[in-house]
Amino acid sequence: MRAVLTGLVAWVSLVAGAGGTTAWAGQEAKGSEPGALSLGAPAAVAPGVDYREFALKGGHGPARGHLLTVDLRERRVSVDLLYPGVVGARESVSRLADRQGAVGGVNGDFFNIAEEQHPGVDATGAPVGPAVAGGRALKSAVPDGQRFGPALPRGVTTEDVLAVGTDRVARLDRLRFEGVLRAGGDELELSGFNQYALPVGGVGAYTPDWGAASRLRATCGTDTDRGAPCSRTTREVTVRNGRVAAVSGKPGKGAIPRGSVVLLGRDGGARDLARLEVGDRVEVSKRLRSRESGAVRFALGGFPVLRDGRALGGLDAATAAVRTAAGVADHGRRLYLLALDGRAAYRPGLTVAELAAAMRKLGAVDAFNLDGGGSSTLVTRGSGGHATVRNHPSGGAERAVPNGIGIFVR
Repeated sequence: MRAVLTGLVAWVSLVAGAGGTTAWAGQEAKGSEPGALSLGAPAAVAPGVDYREFALKGGHGPARGHLLTVDLRERRVSVDLLYPGVVGARESVSRLADRQGAVGGVNGDFFNIAEEQHPGVDATGAPVGPAVAGGRALKSAVPDGQRFGPALPRGVTTEDVLAVGTDRVARLDRLRFEGVLRAGGDELELSGFNQYALPVGGVGAYTPDWGAASRLRATCGTDTDRGAPCSRTTREVTVRNGRVAAVSGKPGKGAIPRGSVVLLGRDGGARDLARLEVGDRVEVSKRLRSRESGAVRFALGGFPVLRDGRALGGLDAATAAVRTAAGVADHGRRLYLLALDGRAAYRPGLTVAELAAAMRKLGAVDAFNLDGGGSSTLVTRGSGGHATVRNHPSGGAERAVPNGIGIFVR
């Protein structure tokens, strides 16, 4: 049974080319003071959605970027998650936009891109933070020490999200996972849901939304060290139609059938699951609880850099990189989506602190940093056409990513 509750995205299961661009209409911010911003002329993409280029002088040199402005007061406009249909998979932003019919979008969350420190363990491609698509929770956040990406600002966790509610208002929020396993009168708190890394001693739930990726990576690293060895004590329990259908001492892989939930434990969590036997009755409940009020329709991870017009403390002011970001203004009724060029002339990019300042200059009151570098991509798509990559990705072509922010017009 699935339900979207006030302030809650939840369900309870009773079974356990490199880009083309429009003409540049502004002037490059060369020779001006650091932070100077020049905006190009806007071009309409769809009702309520405009695209433009901009130039900005950063501390490491000039940067050029691409901006989508989305008016959420336009009733035909909506925001939702771009993703390949499962959590543990990747695809380019342009292909995701084409398949889902988005008129524009950018790449999203940081993700499990590589596993050099764990020989024989495949990267899952799964994102770091929570994800919600169409009001349905897809996953929860990995432990802070297991994330990929720049250092988090003070007071921020992997549970932080950019969200749009069913009220069509964009906001910064935090989605916390709550889950319980019940069997034989006993209860066990779950500590993960469709995520590539589980807390030490924890038990995670995996559903068909996870996909076919191996679940071995979830037992590697620790809560503070992503590169720590994989656990030697693991256990999987497959629950189907409310009963334990299979048990295994190793994490599995392959698609999870509909109506089934795979419970994966590591360390103490594995020992807890060892008490379950085939045929036992099991009930699994799980939900993502929102810190803010109002039901969530869309959410994805990253980290906030600007809140109520002020930069967060502890932002990196030294390392410049190509970046993607989202901004919120007009009490959540306006959304900005930004991606920088990664072409050689603009490769230095911006620091995270400069990105926060740039989002404020563009009009954002709140801003959220997304995956950057070779992942940074912004696309637009005309009626009946294919998505066009507007920025110049750092690698010369789009990188496959796990999710993104999609703009839709009906």
